Amino acid sequence: MKTSDFYYDLPKELIAQDPLEDRSASRLMHLNKETGEYEHGHFRDILKYLKPGDCLVINDTKVIPARLYGSKVGTDAAIEILLLKRRENDIWETLVKPGKKCKVGTVISFGDGILTGEVVDIVDEGNRLIQFHYDGIFEEILDQLGEMPLPPYITHKLQDKNRYQTVYAKHEGSAAAPTAGLHFTKELLQQVQDAGVKIAHVTLHVGLGTFRPVKVEDVTQHHMHSEFYVVEEDQAKLINDTKAAGGRVIAVGTTSCRTLESATGEDGILKAGSGWTEIFIYPGYRFKMIDGLITNFHLPESTLVMLVSALAGKEHIMAAYEEAVREKYRFFSFGDAMMIL
Repeated sequence: MKTSDFYYDLPKELIAQDPLEDRSASRLMHLNKETGEYEHGHFRDILKYLKPGDCLVINDTKVIPARLYGSKVGTDAAIEILLLKRRENDIWETLVKPGKKCKVGTVISFGDGILTGEVVDIVDEGNRLIQFHYDGIFEEILDQLGEMPLPPYITHKLQDKNRYQTVYAKHEGSAAAPTAGLHFTKELLQQVQDAGVKIAHVTLHVGLGTFRPVKVEDVTQHHMHSEFYVVEEDQAKLINDTKAAGGRVIAVGTTSCRTLESATGEDGILKAGSGWTEIFIYPGYRFKMIDGLITNFHLPESTLVMLVSALAGKEHIMAAYEEAVREKYRFFSFGDAMMIL
């Protein structure tokens, strides 16, 4: 299986640069994963495809304003950093630009010294471990100095940073939004529950591994970055009970999907707990928990296109993506949605 098997041609103008005024007004393509047939509608039409007794599983992670701009103490050279993972004692794993200016021992000042960081180690792929020093509460300082870490294909400035959060975002820790959830409004979630559909939540803090390009031609040689997840006891029970009663488990987003598939045993039972996952789902994978998926349209040759191809079949996905291009759907983080069921 080659990475190039998952390529499709995407005109640049179809990459959504701004979120829609009304979250639930985005378009929805429903893809039948068995037949490959698709229907066009709007996101608020998801109720048409859900049944009483189904369970939607959302990822309640919250994006932190993880992009910081500072200057190197001593030379005033401009430095940009992206917070990836909190380690311990105010040490974070970060992505630093330009990396060559940030050797171990380098001190970076942010916001005229409100926050300083010292590079204490260089780890995988040149990522820097930075020890931060400050007075007060780190999250408040980050809120003051940081920017939302929009993906590189979005060039417009985000006017309202809440639009890169889901309406149910709760646990801070992500470097990117679980974008399938951006389509939900509180009203639509209420309508889903009123229709007899359960809503369960898990947490997976999204790292940049999601967006990292696959650089090897042999798909099986690609290594995923680890991301931290939590499945609470009562939520595991809700999801397991759904399956036991014959209901369908539908993941909202590839992050919810990867959490469920990581925490489910070979016996098909979801286990409560927390941990790090490096699960990489591509065609040939046998799903243990999910029956369906709500997701956005993903980058060509990305691990996410491979994941949806594992669920619906590569031919069905590639045909649906070509149709989405023809129909001028909006792509990627602020784009339209697909429901695979």
